[in-house]
Parts: sequence; structure tokens; C-alpha cells
Amino acid sequence: MKEPGDQDTDGGKLDGSKSDGRQSPSSSKSASRSAMKEDYKFLEDATEETFTEGRESRLGDDDYSMEQLEGSSSSFQDDYVESIGESRYMETPAPDSERAEEEVKKKTSENFFYDYAELISMPFVTPDSNIPLDLLTLVHSFGYDCRKRANLKLLDSSTVMYIAGNQLILLNLKTKEQIYLRSSSGRGIGVIGVHPDKTYFTVAEKGIFPKIIIYEYPSLRPYRILQDGTELAYAYVDFNYDGTLLASVGSSPDHTLTIWNWKEEQPILRTKAFSQEVFKVTFNPEDDEQLTTSGSGHIKFWEMALTFTGLKLQGSLGRFGKTATTDIEGYMELPDGKVLSGSEWGNMLVWEGGLIKVELCRAARKSCHQGPINQIVLDEGEVITIGADGCIRIWDFETIDTADTIDETGLLEIEPINELQVGKNVKLFSMIKMSDMGNNIWLAQDANGAIWKLDLSFSNITQDPDCLFSFHSGAIEALAVSPLTYLMATTALDCSVRIYDFAGKTPLAQMRFKQGGTALTWVPRLVSYTGAQIMVGFEDGVVRILELYDPKGLTVFAGRKKISDADINLKQVFKPHTARVTALAYERDGEILATGSRDQTVFFFEVEKDYKPIGYITTPGPVCQLVWSSVSHPESTLLIFCENGYVLETPFPTIKEEEDHDAVSYEIKDMHIKCFHFSSVKSKILRLIEIEKRKKQKELKEKEKEERRKQLAAEMKEDGEKEFQVEEEEEEEREEEEPLPEIFIPSTPCRILCGFYSEPGKFWVSLGGYDSGFLYHCEFPPYEKSINGTEKKDEPFDFRFLEDTEDNPIHTITFSINQDLMFCGMQNGAIRVYILSQNNPSLTNMVDYWHFNLHDNNYGCVKGISTSFDDRFLVTTGADSNIFVFTIFSEFELMKAIKAKVPSPRVCN
Repeated sequence: MKEPGDQDTDGGKLDGSKSDGRQSPSSSKSASRSAMKEDYKFLEDATEETFTEGRESRLGDDDYSMEQLEGSSSSFQDDYVESIGESRYMETPAPDSERAEEEVKKKTSENFFYDYAELISMPFVTPDSNIPLDLLTLVHSFGYDCRKRANLKLLDSSTVMYIAGNQLILLNLKTKEQIYLRSSSGRGIGVIGVHPDKTYFTVAEKGIFPKIIIYEYPSLRPYRILQDGTELAYAYVDFNYDGTLLASVGSSPDHTLTIWNWKEEQPILRTKAFSQEVFKVTFNPEDDEQLTTSGSGHIKFWEMALTFTGLKLQGSLGRFGKTATTDIEGYMELPDGKVLSGSEWGNMLVWEGGLIKVELCRAARKSCHQGPINQIVLDEGEVITIGADGCIRIWDFETIDTADTIDETGLLEIEPINELQVGKNVKLFSMIKMSDMGNNIWLAQDANGAIWKLDLSFSNITQDPDCLFSFHSGAIEALAVSPLTYLMATTALDCSVRIYDFAGKTPLAQMRFKQGGTALTWVPRLVSYTGAQIMVGFEDGVVRILELYDPKGLTVFAGRKKISDADINLKQVFKPHTARVTALAYERDGEILATGSRDQTVFFFEVEKDYKPIGYITTPGPVCQLVWSSVSHPESTLLIFCENGYVLETPFPTIKEEEDHDAVSYEIKDMHIKCFHFSSVKSKILRLIEIEKRKKQKELKEKEKEERRKQLAAEMKEDGEKEFQVEEEEEEEREEEEPLPEIFIPSTPCRILCGFYSEPGKFWVSLGGYDSGFLYHCEFPPYEKSINGTEKKDEPFDFRFLEDTEDNPIHTITFSINQDLMFCGMQNGAIRVYILSQNNPSLTNMVDYWHFNLHDNNYGCVKGISTSFDDRFLVTTGADSNIFVFTIFSEFELMKAIKAKVPSPRVCN
């Protein structure tokens, strides 16, 4: 694969507008950092004065350098980082603005290409921090955003592409190799499209007035950039039949429809498509001057009309009449100008002249599909409908084209020629035909987490549906990494638990259940010496222990399917809770298991005796996280974080030698529990900042006054003092000091997102809502307080300001082995890595960081983040269904390929 440096000699760099777009995130961060440094300087200067108990942060700088681990996946980002050599420690400079005029001329040339290295978004690093830009390098993606509209496109017979957060992934179906193209905005990708000749593809992004970047294929060089087509994100793009024009439609708030002469990077026509969400826009294959858009509760028919004021887009809104209004996902234009669309209830609607001519259903008034029709295609004289019910049905084109109403119902019954039920629990979203001549093979996007290969030849040699790839569907709720090898486990509400070899880039095994998974932990080696067990919590309160094994060591029997590299065995099941299990944690010596739930209980189990229940305690709120104290603490204690602002600490539970047969409940009522009820201090922090600002301003004014006094004395001698007094009185009359910001306490407690121990009895916590923007350092009060009482709330004694997190709080945190790297998963899908000094629980030097947008910025909140057992890899999971694997920059390069080892089979009791 070509590196970005291998551009043609007549290629050029981006113009000024492109440069501004690329540099703005880093530039704004730098400006923000400078301003914030000034505002928070009093935090560094003050050593004894704080807003509560006189503690303050001391910030310092650490140099941190590592060498990059090698990965076999191809990535333009990787190539770029390698090509810039030593400059990886600084941000890429903008292209020379003096060449702007020359570049505009070049853009009209057929041979002009943009420089990919200058186009892509890059990580932000704190200025002068010496943090390498390639601190983390993406090496593999296990996820697929299967619920994203039209997120599967075919480039050639062996290459598909799809969006994964801020990356476009090109996947080779034969070799499974992945190539990554980064978004230019760092704000995500809205939609992708492919040129009819498969020689170009479009990447329509998200962000502030995002770009549409058109890449040449297979060179992957940026060929054209279209700008100012929408305000925040693109919803759909489509080429006309011969590929000379491109139509784009924007998302909320503007829903702008634009027709582009894309090779000249010029908009031809532009108008507002509709006032609600628009799903799709397409050209009529028979007439470039006709288009159709559809979406939430509407379908609209467009025509390019030549008026006395010039060429205009004129739209006619489809009128449903007696038919119920419906969202329209799938439709197709018929050759004579009519439009065939789907509906939410599964019938087809024939549109003519902006009205419904007839509604098509099956015999006995059965709907054509059980649920929405997501796509309609005309192929080789037949109409193909793709339904959310997992069915593909083939219909006679002539019957549909000539269909008309026969009674007042407006319904006409027809039957499909052929149909295919892809499988149970399949929800088809879109389908694309393979480009090989002479076959009828299609690839299908399954919104329930799969990519299918389908044979629609309907002959006696038709192949069964083949699931090429299987993924999680929806948000990935939990992640756990093996303490022994390069294995990880994930679970989601799609009712599956999956195991991956992330070093070998291979999915190993999966197991399905009737309930969705919500919590996950890898059983420590102190409990399972093979490191082969995982524990999973489910949304119905059940906890299951699963064991991973290598089936190749088992006896092969007749009729056995192909033996996989790994399999999962159910080992044990128990149900400690009545609602979703949210946290699982083993005590540091592996003697106790604690489980937490939304039912406001924490249950303790004795591990050594097959998880014999010890008892449970009630909590003042839904449990969101459990953390046992480390071996550095003198005692073993459990830190319990509740969503509603409560944090509890419990001692090691008492294990009774003999069972109490008279006990009627497992509730533990005599446990000594410490309680911290968080009270917001953000307004106090902001008030102190304002006081400090005014103090500095006053000092500056006093200095200016003294200089003015001296100036007047030198110029006017004795009259100078009188003149100064007059000026002072006039200024005092003009001055009226504004009141300080009021102290504000949210009426509803802000949600606790995550936290961790700093030292015995003390902890750090991250909150969402109003209290985001800081990490708070808290200490349990020395006095007793009831966890269900209404005593005075507690305030943190220290805090750390987190840059650019006012509306983007930290949702999950993990540390490297030696605690010198703090990995943070952000609400907007970004990964942030703080460089710390070792053994520093007070986070006094939490200043320098690396920040990169990776998951989807709108719905890709990072829900799981974990390092491998040896700190060589970082794995992240998000609410956008994506799973990313990164190598962590290290001074030690791997000399040979790393391969995860699956535990050998063992006899289960």
C-alpha cells in the first residue's frame, strides 16, 4: 500500500480553508489551555489555602518517551507517523498560505490530488510535553456499527468498507486485512458512498460545516473536497447514474439538499430538503433531473427546473391521503417516473404524481413484510425488498408497475415470486450486490450484528446464507482482559458474550443467552490458576461463571462440526439480584466476590466454597462500580460507588464458620459502613477563580495608578496630586463591581461515573452533569453517619481541573501497571492519556496528556477501557458497537508476532 508521502508530483496540499479546519481542534485546545492556565494559576501558587480543608495540587512535568510497537494492519495514520520521523513530537504545520491561488488552479486539473497527511485529524498533545503523537496506534477493530444507515459498501469483489467511529475501515474479505482512513474533522463520519464505476468513494463527515472528501480507488488518495454543504453532519450521499453529479443531504438542524459538480468542487443547486430527519436521497437512474428524498414521516419528489431566474430544485411533498403517515426507509424510482416505497407496517406504496396510487399487500391482507421495509432494489427486471423481519422477497416488476386500485380500500394483493428467510434474529438493514459477473451473490448488513453473504439465484444449487462476520449489536456494556494472555471478553444487551484474541486479531468464541450482559470480570489467577474463567452479570440479576477452553484437546466424534480455536463452557450460575448486575469485583486475595446491582444491594460470596453466599447490604442508590483496596492498603476494604452521589466503604465481611439455620434473610445488618454523600463544590471553585481574577486585576490597576501618579507629579508638580485625586474620584464614580457568581447546588445530585482509591479512606471520583470538568478528591468523614439518613452532605477536599471536559466528562479510567499512565474514556468517544509520575495517588502532576477522538462523537461514549497484562496493548469498547485495539508506544519493539494462548481443556466438576 502506498504511503501518504508517495503522492504524484503534480499533487498539492490543501488550501487555506482545509488547513484551518484541520488545525482548529488543536489550536482551540492550545488557546483554551493558555486561558485556563491563567485562571487556575492560583491553584499552583497556593499551598495552604483551598476551598475546604487547605489542600492544593502541585503540578509538574514528566518526560515520557517510548518506541512504537509494530502492527500488521495497514493504516494511513501509521504510515504518516513513520514518514514524519522526529516531527511526531509536534503538531503538523499548516500548508503555506501563499500557495493558495496556485492550488485553486490545480484543483481543476484531472491529475490534482490532496495530501492525505495534511488532511487527516491528528491527536492533540499538551504543548512542550514531549508526548509522542503515536502514543497509541490503532492495530485492529473488532466492532461494526451495524445500526448505522447504509454502513456497508462494496469497492470491488474482495473489499468492503464501513464506518467505525472516526475511522473508515476498508476490509479485505479474503485476507481479513483492515486499512484505516481517518476523518479530517475528528468529529466523526456521517455517511459513505461509492461511485458507479467503483473508481471513487465519498466520505461525508460530521463536525462544524463538515467536508465531503472524495477518494480515488484503489490508490486511496484524496481527490476532491466539497465544503459548506451542511451545518453539522451529512445523512446521505448518492451519485447519479453516470457519476458526474453528487447529491448530499444534511442532518439536523438544516437538512440541506445539495447537488454538486463534484469534480469542480462546486455546488450547483441547494435547498432545504425537509423540516424533519431525512434518511436518504437518490437520483432517478433514468433521469438525472429527478431526485427523491425520504425520511421521518415523509417522502418528497424533486425536479431540477429551469425558471426565469435560473435552474432551481423544486420539491413536491408526497401526500398520504387516507393512508397512515409513515417513516420511509426504502424506496426506488421506477423507469416511468413512479416511485415504489416501503412503510413501517411492511406494505409497499406506489406513488404517482405525489399521491399514493395503490398500496400493495399479500393475500388475505397480510403485509409484504413483518415490519419496516428498509430497502427496495430493481435488479434484472425484478423488484427486491429487504425487510427488518430478516426476509428478502422477490416481486414481479410488471405486476407492480401496472398495479392499480380495485376498490375503496386502496389495497392490491400480490404474491412474491421467491423469498429467502436469512435466519432467526436477523434484522436486515441494507444489501449490496457483488460485482462478479454471472452470479447473484449479495452482501447484507444485519442490524443485529452481522454481515451476510446471500445467494439470490433461487436455483437447485443455491447456497445457504453465510454469516461472514458476527459482531455485537448496540452498546458494548462491559469489557475484561485476561491477566495471563492476550485474550479479552465483551458482553452487550444483544445477549452474547464474546472472546477475542486481540494480539492475533481473531474472534475466538461466543455464547448466547436469553438476557443481555451488563457486567464482566476476568476471574483472577488466585481463583482459577489457568486464567480461563470469566464472570458475567446479566440484566435480570443472574451471574454466570464461564470457562474458556481449547476444544482441539477433546475427543472428536462423528458429525462434529469444524473444530474452532476456542469454546466456552457454562460452569456455574447463581442469582443474587432482582435487577441489572452493574459491577463484579474480586477481593485482592481472591477470597471474596462482591456483586453490585441497580436493585441497590451489594452481595458477598465466599469464593473458596463454590461461591457460598455470605450476605448482602443495602445501598442508598443504584450501584455503578465496585473497587477493592489494593495490597498496599493495610486492610482489605470495598469501595462502593452509587449513581446518586453516595460512596460507601465496607470492611472485609465476616465469614461464619457454622451456618445459622435460624436466619431468615441474608441481609448483613451489623457491618461497619463508612459513607460519603457528595455535595457539589463546582460553584465554589468557579467563585474562587473569579475572586482570584479580580484580585489580579486590582493589583494591576494599583500598579497603573501609581505610575499615573508619578507621571502627573513629574509633569504638573504640585498640581499633579490634585489632578490625580480628581481622576480617582471620577473613576470611583464610574466603577461598580459586579456581584460574585452565586453558589449553586444542583437540586438533583449529579451522576457518579467512575472512581478509584487514592489511599486508605480516600478516593477520586468523576461526575457528569453540572459537576463535570473536574476530578474530585474525597475522604470519608471520621464520624459515624447513617447511609439512609439526611445528615449534612460531604465536600471533597481537593480537585483537579480537566481541560475541555465541561461537557465531556470521563466515564471510565484505568492505569498502566506502574501507574505512570492514566487512560481515560470520554463521553464523546475520545481517549485521553495523562502522563503521571509513579506512585502518585494525589495526581499532583496531572498536566500533560494525549487526546484523540476515536469512537463516534455523538453516541460512542467509551464504556470500557483496559490494558493487556503486560501493558503492550490498550483495548476500548464503546456505545457505538466498536471495539478498538491499540499498541501502546514502548521502547521495546516486539521481535516476533504475539499470539494469544488458549487454555488447555480440563475436566469440569
